[in-house]
Amino acid sequence: MNATRTVELDGHIIDSGTMQRAFGIVMDLGGTFEIETFDVGRHKDETSYCRMEVGADDEETLREILHELHQNGANLTDPVDARVEPAPADQVVPAGFYSTTNHPTEIRYDGEWIPVEHIEMDCAIVVEQSSTSNQNSEGSGDVVEAGDDGVDASDAAGDVRARTKVLNAIREGDLVVTDEAGIRVKPPDRPRDASGPFGFMQGGVSAERPSESLIDDIADALVAADERGESVLVVAGPAVIHAGGGDDLARLIRAGYVDMLSAGNGFATHDIERGLYGTSLGMDMETMEHPRKGHKHHIYTISEVIRAGGIEPAVEKGLVTEGVMYECVENDVPYVLAGSIRDDGPLPDTITDAVEAQEAIREQAREADIVLMLSTLLHSVAVGNCLASTTKVVCVDINPATVTQLLDRGSSQAIGMVTDIGTFVPMLADAVIER
Repeated sequence: MNATRTVELDGHIIDSGTMQRAFGIVMDLGGTFEIETFDVGRHKDETSYCRMEVGADDEETLREILHELHQNGANLTDPVDARVEPAPADQVVPAGFYSTTNHPTEIRYDGEWIPVEHIEMDCAIVVEQSSTSNQNSEGSGDVVEAGDDGVDASDAAGDVRARTKVLNAIREGDLVVTDEAGIRVKPPDRPRDASGPFGFMQGGVSAERPSESLIDDIADALVAADERGESVLVVAGPAVIHAGGGDDLARLIRAGYVDMLSAGNGFATHDIERGLYGTSLGMDMETMEHPRKGHKHHIYTISEVIRAGGIEPAVEKGLVTEGVMYECVENDVPYVLAGSIRDDGPLPDTITDAVEAQEAIREQAREADIVLMLSTLLHSVAVGNCLASTTKVVCVDINPATVTQLLDRGSSQAIGMVTDIGTFVPMLADAVIER
């Protein structure tokens, strides 16, 4: 082999499958490896460490192997400072910029490792000086100017910070990290204790898991999160209302176990429609019949809310007196309604600008410690793309393909439960409130 580099992995790399994946990456891409050091943890709470030399026939193949290993948590043993280059224009990043994973990440800057804030997948990393951090976090493009070859950190005053930025938030002069040198990624370890509140979250999707016991585990996790003061985000689709789970989701909000709601125009419309007309998409929720003019109820609902000036004014005026959106307003639970090209109306509260909606979702995702995704592929993927891999995610849908797509798009930490949402939400609400 003409090109070699040495990498290292540490943590629970055996039982989490990290070592197996690393070996597979090297062999699948035509490389070789030689283990130099392998210290195996002697019990479940002790970590392991591996250092190995990776080789390839040429530098290009080696770079490809190192890239894939990097995504898997392997880091070079001889790190250098991360290279930064100024963005040449607004929304334009330097060639070869580093695209983030959703795993905890650090960059090496002036010889020190700096954690990357607000980590999420498919973003650039921008380095800022503390004197300009506050300005930049508000969208300012003021950053320390770079020289011809980037920034000399020793000449910069104050501490530095590193954070992610989506491409449309990049401003001319932003110091963007390029290449993969000086960057280390730490994929989260699987839970060490299967009996703990998150021990059930071993990943994957199956229709054969016992629903009641899994719901009990999720209920324990929600109660534990509430006791620790953590935030729970619910991502809900219209099926929650259609299947009869709306009242029980409202119960969870009223009891204080839901801190944020992310949904779409359809969810809010059908939730309010149910309160006004007793129907969802025109179908009577009690008799399962379609009343005369029932197909117009959702449009009538949107019209009434527009006339009232929005959801909150509709609650204050007594138009909306029950349901999920009512409980959100009454209990000061913030909600984001992200619009879609197919929306009717839409409701005044629906964010119709896609970039603005994405940023609102991103703010919720950064605050969330647990996310419940309930029967909505579109919004589940949108929120999942903004989450760090350390955020606990439960995705519930009658269609196993929904969870599979979420996993395929990078949210590998999600646990999937295949069941009817109209059964899941009432059982979860009962289990949580009983505790």
